[in-house]
Amino acid sequence: MLEYNEVRERKYIVFNGEPHEVISSHVFRKQQRKPVNQTKLRNLLSGKVVENSFHHTDKVVEADISKKKIQYLFQKNNRQKNTPEYWFCEEGKPQERFSLSESTLGNAIKFIKTNSLVTAKLFDETIIGLDMPIKIDLKVTEAVPAVAGNTSQGATKQVTLETGTTVTVPLFIKEGEVLSINTDTGEYVGRVN
Repeated sequence: MLEYNEVRERKYIVFNGEPHEVISSHVFRKQQRKPVNQTKLRNLLSGKVVENSFHHTDKVVEADISKKKIQYLFQKNNRQKNTPEYWFCEEGKPQERFSLSESTLGNAIKFIKTNSLVTAKLFDETIIGLDMPIKIDLKVTEAVPAVAGNTSQGATKQVTLETGTTVTVPLFIKEGEVLSINTDTGEYVGRVN
């Protein structure tokens, strides 16, 4: 059990019977009243974000989130639903394949290479998302050459990474370079030597 003031960022709690990740929290006193923890919570099953205030008398159950390694195999388009399916298998068991939806995976799927191992988060033996590192290194596969022009506002261009996603980078980035990308924001961080 967590006290009201222990509900902080990056903690997992059970709220209304479902697992939630704490996105933000702020403990404050409103005039001469008792302290309150104002939080934003992301539902790990639906992705919906809700706001909730925990008072000093509240106790919260910490969610039991376990982790296991899974391997990303490939993407297949579901013709009936017109949505992509992402296929995975357990580490070392390629015959036991399963698919995960884009809503479960979130933005993390944009930065995963085929046949790479990732860490899955589980709640009651159900995969609820992926635990991605903050930064990931990816190679540039397509980049248009830089063109001289107005660079007073910090010139940028779009490049395609080896996973197929596009990011905005400075003009000096060339095809074949390896870039560090922030997986939370999807933004360019720097070049990798």
